[in-house]
Amino acid sequence: MTLPETFNHPPSHNPLLSLQYEPALESLGDDYYDEVIAAEYPQHILRWRNDALLPRLGLNPASITDDDFCQAFGKFEGRKPLLALRYHGYQFGEYNSHLGDGRGFLYGQVRGIDGELYDFGTKGSGRTPYSRGGDGMLTLKGGVREVLAAETLHRMGVRTSRCLSLVETGLDLWRGDEPSPTRSSVMIRMSKSHIRFGTFERLNYIQRPDLIKMLLNHVIDTYYPHLSNEQEKYALFYGELVQKVAEVAAQWMASGFCHAVLNTDNMSITGESFDYGPYAFIPNFDSQFTAAYFDYSGRYSYGNQPGICKLNLELLQRPLAAAIRTKDMETGLSSFEDFYDAEYRRLMLRKLGFEQLDNAGDNPELEELLRATLKFLNTYPVSYHHFFSDIAATFSSKWRDDASCILSDSEIGQSLGVSDLFVNWSGIYHRILSNLAPDEIEKIALILNKYNPRTVIIRPVIESVWENIAQEDNWLPFNDLLKEIQGV
Repeated sequence: MTLPETFNHPPSHNPLLSLQYEPALESLGDDYYDEVIAAEYPQHILRWRNDALLPRLGLNPASITDDDFCQAFGKFEGRKPLLALRYHGYQFGEYNSHLGDGRGFLYGQVRGIDGELYDFGTKGSGRTPYSRGGDGMLTLKGGVREVLAAETLHRMGVRTSRCLSLVETGLDLWRGDEPSPTRSSVMIRMSKSHIRFGTFERLNYIQRPDLIKMLLNHVIDTYYPHLSNEQEKYALFYGELVQKVAEVAAQWMASGFCHAVLNTDNMSITGESFDYGPYAFIPNFDSQFTAAYFDYSGRYSYGNQPGICKLNLELLQRPLAAAIRTKDMETGLSSFEDFYDAEYRRLMLRKLGFEQLDNAGDNPELEELLRATLKFLNTYPVSYHHFFSDIAATFSSKWRDDASCILSDSEIGQSLGVSDLFVNWSGIYHRILSNLAPDEIEKIALILNKYNPRTVIIRPVIESVWENIAQEDNWLPFNDLLKEIQGV
């Protein structure tokens, strides 16, 4: 094992290199990772820097130059060691023991000013022992897509990793799913942890219950410290993980997001959404919508996501049985639907403007409104995202007095306003509003605009942005779109 060493050479004055990196995972020993060397690139052009994340690290964005980002996160100067993490996973239902970080590594772990530990993980940083014949690189389009996904999900209230930087690297790559040659990039992903369900599954596969227990104690002490001194800390951890995963699944569903590749190696032990490849936001409410072209059976379709997340939690019980009683895990998993239903109901009612009235169990009319909303969206092929953004954009106090005013200024209302389902839905909405005071109506308008962004990155939006980059090297539409997403 290599002892922790923050710098190969003096960090000069680069604030990103001067952060106090912690050897949290490294301190467990090299049974969990391999040390790797980053690839070298012919050029380094910073295409994205997430200044919104820097204050969380105690950094002033104004004090950090683009060259600082390129030096730290493109050239990888001054960091040692770099760790390719080992893991396995169930991929489309089949166990794969030939996995691990194949085009990335753990760059470092940093304590934020909030006291939380954050991982900097790379994507596209070169070959590792787990590249399996791949080049270890990330296409620039793939990097652009992940930046957009993470910022959109964050804006919509999803517990997600985020991109800290994206550097174009000057290599030409050949891919079967993109016109080639295509441009390359390296991305830094900032998340709570890069420890996956598959990290534990690998340890079970190689029959190392001792390493499972060591890693589990590390996870609890680092990411669930409030459980560290509990007598039943292992069972409590699993129950809390079930809740976190159920909630993030509900957040995807309410956001109209299809992850596309919910293999167990893409499931975080902190219940955080991450690793966005062939994802897509649904164009309309369709439970069978599938984002990945290679998901021929629709296993990871939009509507299957909650069930797949529960199945992955069930599969995780196999390695965790080295430390947790199976009966306790079964009890924890039995609450998955309750956690999911509560979070989904809360988020959907919030999208309808009722954050302050989000306990639908105490308000039958809100429950009725939610059912009517889902039935309407499931019946008519209207844009899922435009439906809610149109409610936000056209909402008026007149809706409280006259049901016929609801969405009357929207194309959706104008085309479907006479349908029985729409009349039923708008009638329920009107009845609820009519029982509210004027100041409560104003709060609903604020909630609608806060949680229903006007811009959602459905595929045509992403392709339009990428076309400008690919054909003209025009990054203005990309930057403008991110400003719209972030509400800047």
